[in-house]
Amino acid sequence: MSQNEGANASGVILAFLLGGLTGAALAILYAPRSGQETRDLLGEKIREGAERGRGIKDRATERSRELLDEASDYMEKQKEGMERRRDRITAAVEAGRQAFREEKEKM
Repeated sequence: MSQNEGANASGVILAFLLGGLTGAALAILYAPRSGQETRDLLGEKIREGAERGRGIKDRATERSRELLDEASDYMEKQKEGMERRRDRITAAVEAGRQAFREEKEKM
């Protein structure tokens, strides 16, 4: 999925959620309850939404930490692999130089 398609999908989802919340708020406001009951119900729903939001944030934060740890581990393994390859190449070059010197001395 391209970045633009992801942004469009996010916009649609956000618009849907905002429309749903607006509809729910209007339904609660026009419900046959007293003002105090309506305010209490709205306060409860707001607290529930905030709690769900914190839960989502916490899960997203945890997942991002896991991904960061995985990426760090991957980078460390790649770095170690590059160092090993560098050491092998250095040893091969040095062995080639030594062989050249030995052959040059024989002449």
